[in-house]
Amino acid sequence: MPTLLGRFAPPSPLAGRLSLQSVLFALGEGTFMAGSAVFFTQVVGLSAAQVGLGLTLAGAAAFVAAYPMGRLVDRIGPKRAWAVSGVGQASMFALWPFIDSFAGYVAVAVVTEIVGALGSTAHGAYTIDVLPPHERVTSRAYMYSALNVGFTLGSLTGGVALAFESLTLIEAVPLFTAVVFLVNAYFITRLPRAPHDLKTAEERKAKIPGPGPMRNAGWLLSMFFSGVLWTNQVILNVVIPLWLVEKTDAPWSVLALLFGTNTVMCIFLPLAAARGIKDRSTALRAIRVSTVFFVVSCVITLSTHETIGWVTVVLFFLGHVTLTGAELFLSAASWTFEAELMDPRRRGEYQGAAELSSTLGRVWAPAAYTFMAMNWGGVGWMVIAGIIAVAAAGLHPSTAMARRFLERNVPPDVLADAAASDPTAEEEPPPVGPPTVTQPGEPGGDQL
Repeated sequence: MPTLLGRFAPPSPLAGRLSLQSVLFALGEGTFMAGSAVFFTQVVGLSAAQVGLGLTLAGAAAFVAAYPMGRLVDRIGPKRAWAVSGVGQASMFALWPFIDSFAGYVAVAVVTEIVGALGSTAHGAYTIDVLPPHERVTSRAYMYSALNVGFTLGSLTGGVALAFESLTLIEAVPLFTAVVFLVNAYFITRLPRAPHDLKTAEERKAKIPGPGPMRNAGWLLSMFFSGVLWTNQVILNVVIPLWLVEKTDAPWSVLALLFGTNTVMCIFLPLAAARGIKDRSTALRAIRVSTVFFVVSCVITLSTHETIGWVTVVLFFLGHVTLTGAELFLSAASWTFEAELMDPRRRGEYQGAAELSSTLGRVWAPAAYTFMAMNWGGVGWMVIAGIIAVAAAGLHPSTAMARRFLERNVPPDVLADAAASDPTAEEEPPPVGPPTVTQPGEPGGDQL
């Protein structure tokens, strides 16, 4: 029987090191997010409307930059691009205390988002590239848990700064984030190089034969539908809080319980949700489970409009549990799709195209879902559930189309690496004798 400590051990040493990066990133990001509203309004001197406008412009810039950043990742290598992004983001956070105008705020916010788009694309390409197929889903699940641990620590750190109500401490928040991001960038440089990083500059610059992701209609559709499914986060963070406050008799303090429940589940349950998901068919099964959880959550939540007292509180709790279940199974399926539906030679480019398409699938949701739930009541909640069900159904033919595209346009020996699980991994007996140790300087070893 595994020990309690063993249950929480990473699937492999590499997964543990990647999870450290997740914790560091989320610690820095979470600390800044917790204090950002106070920092921008009280330190920089912006209005709430200016903050919102700046974030919208920055998000638009990141959207436009996503695909070019993906191509850049393939050109310079995912590990190098990831480290460069970490240093770039640290530099931008270090600038925040010196910004005192709306124009400066927009400029730094836009550059931060563009550099962040490079990091996000590079991180996705690197993790799929460096992890062995049989570890990809379980390692990503462990990293997802670590990410939520980091955001929890970041929220607590930011909360401590806010508790003192000192502008001096608030001014130090972005500097703290900058230091954390620099430390993260250093540890990224100590990670092993992925296969794409081992290529020479000439090899990375060489034109890859065949069409790219922007001509892979199945991939673009799949990422669009995935974006629609990820609007469950809009329900979690926007619609349910508004519904609780305006449409039910539940005390506002219940929101803390709900968010705490989501955080705890996302720390301890990703590995359980990912168990058994090893290819496209099992990932689609997870999508169906996720969709059932989402629909049940909508039905439970809409019923709170008619309940009173503790019944309302219990229903909100159950609704949040099922909504988090939808998130966990969707996460595991998404990692599998990324592994199996990307051209291994163009992972950065595919990540960039995915960001473009998935953004289109979710950008409309905050306004639409809020309007439907708050104005149409139960009918609105069922329309929302129907949208998710349609997107889940659409993923079945779109992922099949994306896979056929790869089979037509990618050489079989290259396509063999486009897998979320190695079907032979469980059939082969473990090696006998001492393990082979990869030395620094060898392929797969630690290199700068």
